[in-house]
Amino acid sequence: MNQPRASTPDEHKATAPTSVGCFVLTVSDTKTTDTDTSGKIIRDLLSGAGHTVVGSAIVRDEPADVTRVVREACADARVRVVILTGGTGITSRDSTFEAVSALLDKTLPGFGELFRVLSFQDVGAAAMLSRAQMGIHARRIVVSLPGSPNACRLALDKLLLPELGHLVREVSR
Repeated sequence: MNQPRASTPDEHKATAPTSVGCFVLTVSDTKTTDTDTSGKIIRDLLSGAGHTVVGSAIVRDEPADVTRVVREACADARVRVVILTGGTGITSRDSTFEAVSALLDKTLPGFGELFRVLSFQDVGAAAMLSRAQMGIHARRIVVSLPGSPNACRLALDKLLLPELGHLVREVSR
């Protein structure tokens, strides 16, 4: 008797959306719309890859503010992915990791692991200071990236853009 063939990531990608709605949240005590380089890079890379930036915001590094904006973005039917930049380090003001972790229904630890491996190639052992993470909240992909423009570009180019449609396909099932 023939066993059904297991589907592969390539088959998943073939049926994945090619454009998804994204919300970009910059977490910073100092950035403004004029100085938010990382948020702009993320929005530009998403748009350039054919995704829709549904909205964006800047909030101070206060857990309640981060949580509120992520929840609001995830409640918007147009948003399938929320990407945060900033607040993932280890200073006393960096609280994005804790705020987002408390919201996640599932975690995808492979994202942070891969991100740190790739970052190590660029910044050496300092990569261990990053608490970049990915998970699922309300059937939405939520990604926390460092505030560094280079780190955001690395994460988008090497990890997120190649898999964004696939991630949304899987979390939507």
